[in-house]
Amino acid sequence: MTALPQYERLEALGLWRETAEAQRREVIVSFGDATLVIFDGRAERPLAHWSLAALVRHNPGRRPAVFAPSEEPGEDLEIEDEAMIAAIEKVQAALEAAQPHPGRLRGWLTGAAVVGALVLGAVWLPSALVEQAARIAPAATRAEIGRAILADMTRQTGSPCHSTGGDEALVALTDRLPGTAQIVIVPRGRESGIVLPGNIVVLGREAVTGRETPEVIAGMVIATELAERGRNPMRPFLDWAGLGTSLRLLAGAQLPEDVVKGYGKVLMQDTPQRPDDESLLRAFAAAGVSSTPYAYALDPTGESVLPLIEGDPFLGRSAPRPVLDEARWIALQDICN
Repeated sequence: MTALPQYERLEALGLWRETAEAQRREVIVSFGDATLVIFDGRAERPLAHWSLAALVRHNPGRRPAVFAPSEEPGEDLEIEDEAMIAAIEKVQAALEAAQPHPGRLRGWLTGAAVVGALVLGAVWLPSALVEQAARIAPAATRAEIGRAILADMTRQTGSPCHSTGGDEALVALTDRLPGTAQIVIVPRGRESGIVLPGNIVVLGREAVTGRETPEVIAGMVIATELAERGRNPMRPFLDWAGLGTSLRLLAGAQLPEDVVKGYGKVLMQDTPQRPDDESLLRAFAAAGVSSTPYAYALDPTGESVLPLIEGDPFLGRSAPRPVLDEARWIALQDICN
């Protein structure tokens, strides 16, 4: 990646034509140290090398961006990839700033501009690429990565618990709680739950074993999802997996099978803070679940969770509908047996 020696290259798809009369063809655009290299569609044969310093943009501020190797009419290239466009513009700015200028003061200013551009690129560009990959990853890809991380976690947690009645109860619980895609119970889970890509909530068997009411596990799911609200679970995974994984996602390439290896252990060691009581009470009210059973599960004395007990949105009355019926609750409690 230009001006970022820790990365080898950035690639994106583009539409290139060699002359004004030629038909556009799909190409792969590779971002080099000081050049833009255009390959044929299989990335096997370079078709053109353009100097980044001489690159001209015909339509500033519009999409797709249209670039040309010079002011001369004819050859041009269309690019829609936001990360590639941003990278070209950032590096062009750095190269322009690096051009020699007369005068000592101008020399100092040029040096400062180059350093600033390099620092900005080193900090901003990789982060922007990771953020874009986390944001645009298709739902099917998120779910696939979430299942792969869950499989990796089983090294620490043991295999997910299953039983006919317990699985049916989990489906019913998932349908009962808004926004939850899947709930998984594992034999040795983290004290607080984990949200995986694909909105998979993983809880330890303690969430159901020995509990008096299903409001406890419902509360744990609510608290777990609330703790992760505003943070895309794909982002910390991609931060851990490295920029290459984000680039593969952006390019639509298949990820290596072992890309998640070791990440399950990292998640198990993470200990996010419990959401504040006010936010929890709003979430319990929105889900139609009493907060008191969950509060006593956290602290049997009730002393440290008194706000969750006294602020229970259904204090002294029943919730609109039960979390689970008795038969399903019994089946769920036995899911790990």
